[in-house]
Amino acid sequence: MSAFVNALDQEPWRFIISLLAIIFLTLNVAAVLTFAERKVAGYIQLRYGPNRVGPRGVLQPMADVLKLFTKENLSPGRADVWVFLAAPIAMFIPAAVIWMVVPFAPKAVVTNLNIGLLFVVSTTSIGALGVVMAGYGSRSNFSLLGALRGAAQMISYEVPLILSLLGVIILTGSLSLVNVVNNQAGGFWHWYIWSQLPMFATFYIAGIAEVKRIPFDLPEGESEIVGGFMIEYSGMTWALIQASEFASMGLMSAITTTLFLGGWQPPFDFLDFGNFNWIWFGLKTAIIMFTFQWIRWSVPRLRMDQLMDFGWKFLVPLSLVWLFVTAAGTLIIH
Repeated sequence: MSAFVNALDQEPWRFIISLLAIIFLTLNVAAVLTFAERKVAGYIQLRYGPNRVGPRGVLQPMADVLKLFTKENLSPGRADVWVFLAAPIAMFIPAAVIWMVVPFAPKAVVTNLNIGLLFVVSTTSIGALGVVMAGYGSRSNFSLLGALRGAAQMISYEVPLILSLLGVIILTGSLSLVNVVNNQAGGFWHWYIWSQLPMFATFYIAGIAEVKRIPFDLPEGESEIVGGFMIEYSGMTWALIQASEFASMGLMSAITTTLFLGGWQPPFDFLDFGNFNWIWFGLKTAIIMFTFQWIRWSVPRLRMDQLMDFGWKFLVPLSLVWLFVTAAGTLIIH
């Protein structure tokens, strides 16, 4: 038995098993977040959320999955079928693959890339391609308009998002997410959120825009373009797009935790659980996800011109200014 376990710990089996576990995790995170989203919305708006299927509605995600599995997948007669069907996959892949470089606990990371942050940035940009493919492949005016909005928004907010990472890179001296977490050890006062508070705010806001949630959900814009780039999708193709968006929200929360909130590091050294520090990572990530949901049900949608102005005229200058402050402070201290 020990020989079998040791064999599984060797490449490529370790990588394949880890990848399958990450995909399983991503799909389950999406299912849980759909339930949590509706519960949080119910509490904020003083109404009931799911409360019929199972105790307090906990089996509602399973009912949703069964419904979507049995629902017919339709596509417009004029659609470019291959592009239309490939779009949900192009949106789901980044939401799953990036988890492979996220450290959950000490020595609990699938791949410790020395260019982990570069891998995160480059892979998230694939999501914009999936949105454009969905709009173009549908051959629908509403879908195309939503896709163009999505591409403009996601590309624009990539700029402040990347700039907000540079302060962390300067302080860490590394692109590895494992090194970023290790450099924040020693208590919550060592977390980068304190020295990089403007960068944290920029990354957090740009993260909301990246996952296309209110007040940055103009690619969908139900009140204007009926559902945006995914209006022509149904059944499991629609479910895959929804799963990728919820999984992206969980992923962005995890990256925020890793970069600015110490990752799996406990707030105090005496609360160190060793290999069970994934509890701290999960708790921090869950809090960030809750704030995403809180904003979703509390803030109105921005206009397109307001959204673009905010990104280019406020977030980009703010991150550039604090980048120079960080660089100057590092030179003075060292």
